Amino acid sequence: MKTTTSAPRRCARRRPWTRTAALSLPLLLIGACGTATTTGRPEGGGATGSPTGPGTPGGTPGATTGGTSGGTAGGSSAGSGTATTGPGTAAEPPATPGARTVRTAVYFLHGEHVSAAPRSAATPGTAAAAVRSLLAGPGRYERSHGRTTAIPAGTTLRSLAVRDHVATVDFSGRYDDGGGSLSMRARLAQVVFTLTRFATVDAVRFAVDGKPVERFGGEGIVLNGPVGRADFEDVAPAVLVESPMTGDTVRGPVRVWGSADTFEGVFRLRLTDTAGRTAADVLVRATSGTGTRGTFDVTFSLKTASTGPGLLTAYYASPKDGRPVTVDTVPLTLRR
Repeated sequence: MKTTTSAPRRCARRRPWTRTAALSLPLLLIGACGTATTTGRPEGGGATGSPTGPGTPGGTPGATTGGTSGGTAGGSSAGSGTATTGPGTAAEPPATPGARTVRTAVYFLHGEHVSAAPRSAATPGTAAAAVRSLLAGPGRYERSHGRTTAIPAGTTLRSLAVRDHVATVDFSGRYDDGGGSLSMRARLAQVVFTLTRFATVDAVRFAVDGKPVERFGGEGIVLNGPVGRADFEDVAPAVLVESPMTGDTVRGPVRVWGSADTFEGVFRLRLTDTAGRTAADVLVRATSGTGTRGTFDVTFSLKTASTGPGLLTAYYASPKDGRPVTVDTVPLTLRR
């Protein structure tokens, strides 16, 4: 078994992540039970801590208008690699002639933290399509696995424009209705994580009913400039799995990538099948940790597993008693 590593890259907790349009790095191949050391920024570019994975759009999102919150979530399309479509999502509206459909992601909430869900969007205007899918809310399958949204039903997208790696998004007045500080920060984070998934967006500037937002909601959250993922570190789980996403279908070898801020960047990934049998349980080390979010990108094989529902669990051993502490879970479908 061969293991490849490269010099880790560190990213400051409170500094905006940098973005590169395309950057290919070797993947680490490990066994079903073993140790993984990340290879730095995953292929495809993306922000440090938010790599653009296979099938994730990296082109200019463009500008568009329209979209309403509270409907049925948009559908997902098959991406490259080991992950394919997830169940329980409705189809997107028909694409315009000559348009290309790409795989992207929106970020709902799992508990109090963001969680990626797959969607498809037609080019051009993929960023706006992703936001419309976000406003539509989680689908039935996602809701059944605890995914929710803090964005008020009835919120509409008035416009979206991207310039100099900053997305300016204008929502209807419903966007800042109701909710305490946790809800307000969560709904801002959902939009920021969704838009910064694109390689051309580093930060987001908000407007409501055409007016720039400097203080958001009754809680008065200060938005005196563009904000990025680092500004919502409290809404990101200690291990944020960016791929595979909720409802994806995977088969071995499985590639998992994302970002993490754990003690010394160390945690484990366990994949179980519908019978609860462990198909893989690997040790992962992110490029940084202990207060600084780093990235990870690992590929591992699977033991024999039943075809059907599966669960990817990110966890770490408690420093107090060694017991496993679950950070987050991603429901999947396993294929032999």
